[in-house]
Amino acid sequence: MKPHSLAPHLFTLFAMLIWGISYIWSKQVFVFIQPATTVWFRLIISVPFLAIIIKLRGKSFHFQKAHWPLLFGVSFFNPFLYFIGESYGLDLVSPTISAVIVATIPVFTPIFAFTFLGERIKAINILGLFISFVGVLIMLIDLDSGITASLKGIMFLFLAVFSAIIYGVLLKKLTKNYGPIQIVFIQNLIGIFYFIPVVFGLEHAGFDTLDFNASWLVPLVLLGVFASSLAFVMFTYGVEKLGIAYANSYTNTITVFTAFFSFILWGESLTFDKVLGILLVIAGVFLSQRFRIKIEKSL
Repeated sequence: MKPHSLAPHLFTLFAMLIWGISYIWSKQVFVFIQPATTVWFRLIISVPFLAIIIKLRGKSFHFQKAHWPLLFGVSFFNPFLYFIGESYGLDLVSPTISAVIVATIPVFTPIFAFTFLGERIKAINILGLFISFVGVLIMLIDLDSGITASLKGIMFLFLAVFSAIIYGVLLKKLTKNYGPIQIVFIQNLIGIFYFIPVVFGLEHAGFDTLDFNASWLVPLVLLGVFASSLAFVMFTYGVEKLGIAYANSYTNTITVFTAFFSFILWGESLTFDKVLGILLVIAGVFLSQRFRIKIEKSL
């Protein structure tokens, strides 16, 4: 193994950092435009940005005809189905319940990765995932408050969870033939067309009176360039090098980064429960990755 084997872990973690702060950018944009429309604009910004990067790198590429069904499948599950589930789920269920459900992605991923990809994960790594998930629960759930949730909203959010997992399985197959930038470019390009019926069929109201100003255009551009482009490229690289089970184990750190940026940028309180939860998430991710890193360094 090359001496920079730590790189995929760092790239994957940085992708989570970007997705963590993207919740704040999204919150700023949602004041003006609806969720699916926000994602659609993100993709429209992302595709030409990635095209410029590909052009500057001077590397031509083409997708084999036999891989197009897989490419359309990848794009269908993410960005399309994942963001449909997450966006509409958030409309029906509290942010607390939403975050907890989305945090189950790395819990279910090893099962799918073992079943469909033959990826193996040690018991200590599973323990790490469990500890990390407990950390997320501590950060997000107030045991003194009763929690009620829409069944429809929960179903939407689990649609997002399993879409993300299936996306990861299909993505791993694509990484055997194409680079991260090429994959993200084509999945976002196809995703634009998937979102058209939703945007113009369900969310078109108010387009004619939309006020174009920096308060939502700037965070929207940041979402398109960083969250929908660079973060996905880095995550794809992580999936390629680590496998989907290990790459997805970093997902719970999104909650940590979101809490941190909410404290810094929004003045949200950082309670003892949140600090304890952050420490557990970090400890859990370390356990879920520790022996993987050790193995890589020995190769």
